[in-house]
Amino acid sequence: MLLALLAFMLAVTVTRFIQRRLDDRLLSKLQIDRGVRNSINTGVGYVGIILTIVIGIGTLGLDLSNLALIAGALSVGIGFGLQNIVQNFVAGLILLVERPVKVGDWVVVGGNQGIVKRISVRATEIQTFQRSSVIVPNAEFVSSAVTNWTHKDKVARVEVTVGVDYGTDLKKLREVLLDCAQSVPHVLRYPAPMVIFKDFGASSLDFEIRLFIADVDYMVIVASDLRFLIAERFAELGIGIPF
Repeated sequence: MLLALLAFMLAVTVTRFIQRRLDDRLLSKLQIDRGVRNSINTGVGYVGIILTIVIGIGTLGLDLSNLALIAGALSVGIGFGLQNIVQNFVAGLILLVERPVKVGDWVVVGGNQGIVKRISVRATEIQTFQRSSVIVPNAEFVSSAVTNWTHKDKVARVEVTVGVDYGTDLKKLREVLLDCAQSVPHVLRYPAPMVIFKDFGASSLDFEIRLFIADVDYMVIVASDLRFLIAERFAELGIGIPF
């Protein structure tokens, strides 16, 4: 038993050493994103844990073939008693292989949104924009709808609504709104910004400015800068925004 314990501890140490060296010396130098690096590193850890258990059992002198019947019986109990844990473990493997969600993604799941920081065996850690950590079971990402803002790329569309007084020169208004949209930093030239006439409101003519940005991280900043610029230009040109 002492030899088995020592072999187990040695195997765990070697596994952790290989993970660190793999991440620091090899994966960090390859042109792959952080999510792929995390998936490879986690997969190596899973393989190491399995080999560690096999080494420990082998050192004890147990015949693995004799454990097959016991393992079969235990699997039934595990399936019923630890159903949620097994479900989350399998879901974690699916996340690492299919990678619909990876480390560094901006996701929205179950009313929580933030940046994926870590995908572990049972759960995924999300850091919200308020700097709090939300631990979400992996099964949530597989069995429910998940919004991933950065799944394929970081391009995003920003919409800003504004209402103006009845009687406003609409041709002039459209030119002003397009000029404001094109003047804000981080806005893409293609697809070009557009102005949509949304509706005839109770006391205003309602418009929506739609524009695309290359990096979704600037979504809130771009929308805020555009509103500041529109308010400034409206005040200069005497365009009224009704209460």
